[in-house]
Amino acid sequence: MDLVSMTPYAHVTSAARRSLVLPIGAFIAAAILLPWVGPGPISVSRVLHHQAPDYAILIQLRITRTLLALVAGGALSLAGSLFQAMLRDALATPYTLGISAGASLGAVAAIAAGWQMMWGIPATWVGALAGAFAVLTLVIGGFSKRGQISAFSLLLTGIAINSVCMACIIILGGFAGMSRTFSIARWLIGSVDSTSYTSLSVLSIVVLGLAALIMTQARSWNLLAVGEQWAASRGVRVPTLLRTGYIAGSILVAGAIALTGPIGFVGLIVPHLVRSRISPDHRILLPSVFFFGGALLALCDSVGRIVMRPAEIPAGAVLALIGGPYLVWTIRQRRSSEEI
Repeated sequence: MDLVSMTPYAHVTSAARRSLVLPIGAFIAAAILLPWVGPGPISVSRVLHHQAPDYAILIQLRITRTLLALVAGGALSLAGSLFQAMLRDALATPYTLGISAGASLGAVAAIAAGWQMMWGIPATWVGALAGAFAVLTLVIGGFSKRGQISAFSLLLTGIAINSVCMACIIILGGFAGMSRTFSIARWLIGSVDSTSYTSLSVLSIVVLGLAALIMTQARSWNLLAVGEQWAASRGVRVPTLLRTGYIAGSILVAGAIALTGPIGFVGLIVPHLVRSRISPDHRILLPSVFFFGGALLALCDSVGRIVMRPAEIPAGAVLALIGGPYLVWTIRQRRSSEEI
């Protein structure tokens, strides 16, 4: 297991603070520019005069889609960084602890059953949230009875839950029929679609509230990166910190993938790149991965809209095709510089 190399920094340097300008700038630039990117051009003049169809396309489709990508990408990247800190494992992702597998199983069950809407909202959203919170209740309930929680036990529990849920997904896919099996496969790739402003507002409030909570614990995450005993000797209540982190990260993952499907790679690549290029200090790392993750997912969604237009490539596929080779190249460059 590859340990994440981090140390508890006493002070955030001015240079480190200035490094936040780049991710914040990328996030704002993506929010302003990317809604104008799509398979067809949009006239600024027609938008300013509220003329159809340009105005409706921009306001109802592209802006909501871009904002969803920004919020979901930020949430998944932040959850990935959080889980890597909890497990002290750079290969941890938003899906390592089983929440995403539970959410995927719930969504796949809804698709396999042929449910379209439940209580006025898409059945896949309901299924994904129900699956995620079922896993969350199971894990937290189990640890509460034993009165203790550790990173190692969370990791083993996550591996077991992932295995069981993936087996159930395969079984459901085998009995779902051809058309529903295709829908299941497409949902599992992960994509960003337009949504209502109401759904977007609810997700944004939840994500921003949890992000603020996680970032206020940045110093404790720095101490935990050295070791649980080290953090405990410095006054950190490790079981409480792990429990809070697990619940907060799980809600972030559940809310994001309920609307986008599983796009877990963003939660692996963004924390790794920010940690190596900007800072491993969680006071800088956590806000940076949130802003960079949102901007990256929005960019990949925009690329998927235009590269094979009028057809679209799911954002999850674009992210894997672009991010995978770049991550490998970055690791090779880092090893080469270390050898020198």
